Amino acid sequence: MLKAEPNAEKHTRGAVSAVLLPGKPDSAGSQFFVCIADQPALDGQYTVFGRVTDGLEVAQKISEAPADAEGRVSERIEIVRVTIRDTPPPEPVPFATETAAQLAQWRATLETTKGRITLEFLPDVAPEHVRNFLRLARRGVYDGTDFHRVVPGFVVQAGAMTSRREPPTQKQRDVIPQTMAPEFNATKHEKGIVSMARADDPASASTSFFICTGPAPSLDGTYTVFGRVVEGLEVVEAIEQAPRNGETPIDRIEILNIDLSSKAPQ
Repeated sequence: MLKAEPNAEKHTRGAVSAVLLPGKPDSAGSQFFVCIADQPALDGQYTVFGRVTDGLEVAQKISEAPADAEGRVSERIEIVRVTIRDTPPPEPVPFATETAAQLAQWRATLETTKGRITLEFLPDVAPEHVRNFLRLARRGVYDGTDFHRVVPGFVVQAGAMTSRREPPTQKQRDVIPQTMAPEFNATKHEKGIVSMARADDPASASTSFFICTGPAPSLDGTYTVFGRVVEGLEVVEAIEQAPRNGETPIDRIEILNIDLSSKAPQ
């Protein structure tokens, strides 16, 4: 048995804490638990001794496994082995140091369930929005999101985290901005233009973006244009023409993955 080691660490998502016998604070042993959601009621009662830094999505899946009324899983989920290793150095944040000229060399090909759409970028007018999109794409944040809003003659919109098939991993969460400062510019919202979606607050953009399917002058100067479609406009048109319930496609139209390529000499 281990004595309790009270500390100020909170039982937030990813916290690793020691299991106790009911009413016995000094009864910790080999058993532990991982918090899948914040559990403030446990703070100060259980000893937090670690945090998940990689693989929280695996713990999430374990928590969703079929279980009986007492919480016992139907099929055994086993710890095969535990490897002790040095703490790895922090992974560099992608696209943190590139100049506008370097960012302009990149293209992104969206592999969707309707086909491929290739984008080029406009870092000369919206460098941070380009950097953000490339960073999210490199970490796979957009994989498994869908085109959740389609307005014919106006826009097709995608990239919302609420549309993702699975929650983002911790590494992906690390690069998702809460909000972005706008980079309004003189580029017109015309067919094929890629621009950043937002709420009423001009500084509320994060991951969601849209592709114009026709002229949208009402958006000029108030939404940040950061790219344009250079291949696959027919795929955008197919998305636009998909059957809808209101603005929502009846059949899910998904971004499977995004392939990044550079025109710069390697």
